[in-house]
Amino acid sequence: MTMNTTLPTLQKSRWSLFGGIHKQREVGLIVIIALIFVVMSFTSPYFLTWANMKAMLLSFSIEGIVVIGMTILLIVGGIDLSVGAVVCLSMVVAGQLFLSGMDPWLASLAGIGAAALVGLLMGLTVTKIGLSHFIASLAAMVIVRGLCMIVTQGTPLSLFTLPVNFKFIGQGAIWGIPFVIVLFFVLVALFDVLLRKATLFRKVFYTGSNERAAAYSGLNINRIKLWVTVLTSTLAGLAGIIYMARLGSATPTFGVGMELNVIAAAVIGGASLKGGTGSILGAVLGVALLSIVTSSLILINVSVYWQELIKGLILLTAVSIDHLLNKYRAA
Repeated sequence: MTMNTTLPTLQKSRWSLFGGIHKQREVGLIVIIALIFVVMSFTSPYFLTWANMKAMLLSFSIEGIVVIGMTILLIVGGIDLSVGAVVCLSMVVAGQLFLSGMDPWLASLAGIGAAALVGLLMGLTVTKIGLSHFIASLAAMVIVRGLCMIVTQGTPLSLFTLPVNFKFIGQGAIWGIPFVIVLFFVLVALFDVLLRKATLFRKVFYTGSNERAAAYSGLNINRIKLWVTVLTSTLAGLAGIIYMARLGSATPTFGVGMELNVIAAAVIGGASLKGGTGSILGAVLGVALLSIVTSSLILINVSVYWQELIKGLILLTAVSIDHLLNKYRAA
């Protein structure tokens, strides 16, 4: 057998192997979530109530939109520390324009556009200057947070005069199910199909798995990194608008620390910090697990300080598993 026929076979078997590992990761998360449900059903009479289920779904649905973008960016080999600040920027820009007399829908498009612009500038610093996503997004986080303070002068914007039809996207319901939850699952289904079926999104996996090989095969890796970075910021901007409609305000400090929760959810769900692996289903399970753990700890009256410690331990475990899988892949 020649090298030309052996190599594709070997590559196919490796992809199949890691696809199996990734599915096992998702199955493992489902089992953990199911166990928590069983334990909490005996521990607290309020856990399995519709009110608590709806609260948990709401708590991670909007943030889950940001997790979708972060997962795709991690797959391509990047990371974005600015998503929390970008969520806030979208809220602040849209809110300030609305208070200035602009139609809320146009103001929202401007807010999402501002978020996309941040992603574009970050992507250009990565692809044209050569900075890492970590450094570029760290700088963007500080700059964007400063812009939010400048625009608002550090004062929260009261937006309770937003029209009812606009508030629907954050507070409304369809057949008793909050619109936010419906939108989240629509986006999950859409991007899950795109990641698995669309050629453009498959290139994200190829770039994250082996950037040099992807470049040699003719892929424009800089273009791929650029549009994925813009997509991540755009989804963060969309989440910001939903938060604004839901809360009826825009606070310049909103979203502080969100990037850590988003990255944690994506990594827990199987996205690798070194790129090349990840799935939307895994990301959803990751963000769901964090939400369920938080809700459970609140119901059993665990101190908020212990809650942060426990979530940190969960993240450490997920990153350790990711590291071990990367070592196994390199062997």
